[in-house]
Amino acid sequence: MKVLVPLAKGFEEIEAVSIIDILRRAEIEVLVASLNNDVLVQGTNGISVQTDYQVKDVSSHELDMIVLPGGWDGTHALADDKNVQKLLKEMDEKGKNIAAICAAPYALNRAGVLKSKYTCYPSVEDDIKKDGYQGDANMVVEDENIMTSRGPATAICFALSIVKKLKGEEMYQNLKAGVLATYC
Repeated sequence: MKVLVPLAKGFEEIEAVSIIDILRRAEIEVLVASLNNDVLVQGTNGISVQTDYQVKDVSSHELDMIVLPGGWDGTHALADDKNVQKLLKEMDEKGKNIAAICAAPYALNRAGVLKSKYTCYPSVEDDIKKDGYQGDANMVVEDENIMTSRGPATAICFALSIVKKLKGEEMYQNLKAGVLATYC
């Protein structure tokens, strides 16, 4: 299993690191990629994360999933990046899994892959302007091949839901217990 997590300047650190950490605990190969030549990408709170790839060097055929962390500046960069947008469209055309948290469903909407039911950080739905916003959703909303979640506080449950989708119930339950996420 291979999952791409693209990082753009201004990404939400809690979301990105939670996703990367939980997926790696599930023995999923996570490709952390920048939008450009930067090896270190700075998040919205000044924390930098090292990347190992550039998005332009990753192809949809090698991926099982792409997961976008939020953060408003990072989300706008993902929505404006031609390589990210191309990957999202190709993944959707192939029915491959796509996930986004916080503000990042905005980037999915820009690519035209956001389905009718979704959630996001409160107020971002105003920028998406699409019916189907599930504002009262607890942690994660799934619609076809798309998973969305609300924000930093839901990041661990979101990542665990991705593990459940990719690796099954047993791995999900084991990791959930291991990280004491009984609230998910």
